[in-house]
Amino acid sequence: MNTNRPPPDHEVPDPDSEAESDFDEQSRAPGLEDHIKSGVTWKRLLFMILFVALWSISRIVVLAVVVLQFFWVLLSGQTNARLLSFGLSLATYSYQIIVYLSYNSEEQPFPFSDWPAGAPDAGTVEE
Repeated sequence: MNTNRPPPDHEVPDPDSEAESDFDEQSRAPGLEDHIKSGVTWKRLLFMILFVALWSISRIVVLAVVVLQFFWVLLSGQTNARLLSFGLSLATYSYQIIVYLSYNSEEQPFPFSDWPAGAPDAGTVEE
């Protein structure tokens, strides 16, 4: 058996003819070039940079809340309810930023939505 010959039903396409294709340009899956040229992707990058900066600032504010709460408890023996509430909302805000940055949500955190009040909802992450 000669393995150098194509099978008998093999048709060699004519390079001069326009071959009809089932490939429809409109229904093709987006490729790498489409993703790179997508304005939505680059816009999200700008928002991600903004939220990384806000998250960094929030970490400093969390440290301040921790120190203030510690000294409040040290001096009074009780926690400060306002610091507790603010600390919880700040933790929720940090959570919302991380969820957005990790592409688990398309909803942008504060200042593009309301400041969080309380603990994060169980259904915050989109599936």
